[in-house]
Amino acid sequence: MQRADEGLAFLLRYENVAWYEDGKVRILDRRIYPVRTEYVTCTRHEEVAQAIADMVTQSGGPYTAAAMGMALAAYEARALEEDAYLAYMKKAAYTLSHARPTTVEKMKRVVERALGRLERELKNGTPLSGMPEKLKEDAVDSLNANYSRYDRLAMHLADKIPNGGTVMTQCFAETIIGTLLRECRKRGNEIKMICPETRPYYQGARLTASVACDMGFDTTVITDNMPAYTMKMKNVDIFTSAADVITMDGYVVNKVGTFQIALAARYWGIPYFTTGTPNAAHPNIDSVKIELRDPALVTESMGLKHTMEGVKGYYPAFDVTPPKLVDGIVTEKGILSPFNLKAYFELPDHTASELPC
Repeated sequence: MQRADEGLAFLLRYENVAWYEDGKVRILDRRIYPVRTEYVTCTRHEEVAQAIADMVTQSGGPYTAAAMGMALAAYEARALEEDAYLAYMKKAAYTLSHARPTTVEKMKRVVERALGRLERELKNGTPLSGMPEKLKEDAVDSLNANYSRYDRLAMHLADKIPNGGTVMTQCFAETIIGTLLRECRKRGNEIKMICPETRPYYQGARLTASVACDMGFDTTVITDNMPAYTMKMKNVDIFTSAADVITMDGYVVNKVGTFQIALAARYWGIPYFTTGTPNAAHPNIDSVKIELRDPALVTESMGLKHTMEGVKGYYPAFDVTPPKLVDGIVTEKGILSPFNLKAYFELPDHTASELPC
């Protein structure tokens, strides 16, 4: 089986994101990694959806989990008649794609791809018993294509980092972090990474920092109230983050805290580059629903409560960074202005052009 995850950190190897095998989906529990390396095992696609909702996996992980969840659903339904089977798979696709409200449109693309493969296999006479492996194969093909796309994206972002430069991140940008570091190593550019911790799940401290350290790069973790001061004192060269949604009017929806780091970067004259793809399903920022998570999670840290009884919490999972604070949207096609995202859909694939920002 062809793999595009060679040379990447443990956390980014396919089996350590989400993996279907023998009627089960195994998902690395990112809520506790790297303190402990444990997996959540799902025997129903509803359990996969719940694992996504419960943040067992996040960043790019839910998309892999959803694809593998479709293979699991195909296993669950293997004894049904074809009409009932198709209805079951469509229901499973809805359940998996709606596990978290802010990313529904992106998740739909994952499950719709699986449904498309399913329909083609049915036309080709593939027995229902063989469908789980076909959907797993499709999930791996999608991972390979995604990792390869991020290789191209990483080349554009790496062009913006000076030799020996310092990069500040936010949350966990998943594949782009691994492919960016792999690209920098290929160029002989031993960059330094500064990772805000990203409460309440500490994705920056536990995931981004682990990937960078695992791949042998100089890595420093800071708390979430340190970015502005650290940018100046540590001579940060660029700030970069992924995006859960990039709207067509140029707004970046990402892990809460991104907006305030972008503000600090603008104050110090440090460029902020977002990685991802403009989403035509979100024509403007008003089309995005910001997920509100359990407020109790901000009154504790890794399961240890640290507030008095009666103190309330507030936990928006994402915030919104306006286009005027974004120096460029880095895509596999090049770097685009946040004020001209229609150009993404007009450019051919694999172009290396950079549009003026």
